[in-house]
Amino acid sequence: MTIEWNAFLIVAVVTWVAALFIVGAYSLGVRMLAVGEDAKSSALPSRLAAYGCFAMCGIVVLFGIVLIVPALSERILGS
Repeated sequence: MTIEWNAFLIVAVVTWVAALFIVGAYSLGVRMLAVGEDAKSSALPSRLAAYGCFAMCGIVVLFGIVLIVPALSERILGS
């Protein structure tokens, strides 16, 4: 049994990037909600930005689940 180090490196890098993206987007979303609470007169733009950040987190998580589950991967991605 041999380890394909190139594939291992790709998986490790993609995992780190995805984790950093999810944590960063979620943190930014929480921050935007806090800003919206502080500025009651113009809360709509910051709330929309927060919900957009949360939506991006959800999309990345769902895409990861699709990649992990073989039945979903075959049905959705066709490979």
